[in-house]
Amino acid sequence: MLVVLPTLGDRLDTLELALESVSAQRAESDITLVVVLPASAVDAIALAKNHGAVIVDDPRAGLAGAMNAGLAARTDEAFYCGLGDDDLLRPGGIALLLELIDRNPGAVVAYGACDYIDADGEVIGTNRAGALAARIIAWGPNLVPHPGTLIDLDALQAVGGFDESRPFTMDLDAFLKVKKRGRFVSSQVAVSAFRWHPDSTTVSNRRLSNREARAVKRSHLPAGLRPVSPLWSYPVGWATTVASRLVNSRAS
Repeated sequence: MLVVLPTLGDRLDTLELALESVSAQRAESDITLVVVLPASAVDAIALAKNHGAVIVDDPRAGLAGAMNAGLAARTDEAFYCGLGDDDLLRPGGIALLLELIDRNPGAVVAYGACDYIDADGEVIGTNRAGALAARIIAWGPNLVPHPGTLIDLDALQAVGGFDESRPFTMDLDAFLKVKKRGRFVSSQVAVSAFRWHPDSTTVSNRRLSNREARAVKRSHLPAGLRPVSPLWSYPVGWATTVASRLVNSRAS
């Protein structure tokens, strides 16, 4: 299992919690932890090394570029799991998803429920979309969580990893590409936690994020459906914005 954690190294408190949540998985799963960060982040590098991480220099090509740099550190790992420096893996989450994949030959992505937590780590909501998320991802909101989700590394690298021209939706684009190569399987058990910051890049740039998401989904549609995609893509974007504002109010 290749766990890739990109960070700028400027949030040492949440970074330590994220690293601890990865280390706690090692009792049940074989994990290679790769932390991608600038060489100047000396304190964060020391912290990551204390957790047995492989250190990779940040290529300064955005978040997608950092994740691709982490993927390049792969040796013989079969699956990728991404985590932000303020997100968490729930105890036993990776083992649960690996077992789920073992029971479902041909699966290329496995994900569980994802808790939304505030700055203090309190749960303010939970994404339990389950199998519905995979069914609607091509035209509806992207409810497949990035943190804690397992992606078959052969499939991910076959589609070119993460698109560095998609700063807000690199995960959505990767999911849609990988979905053509196999099944998505899911669990209702929370396996990760996403720390919701109202000022985070995606949350604070919701309009730009929605625009990019529409373009990504449109590019994956059959040619005949692309001209009529605004009939559902704009209402979906509006609903996503409303939902984001509701979560923001809980997180604030």
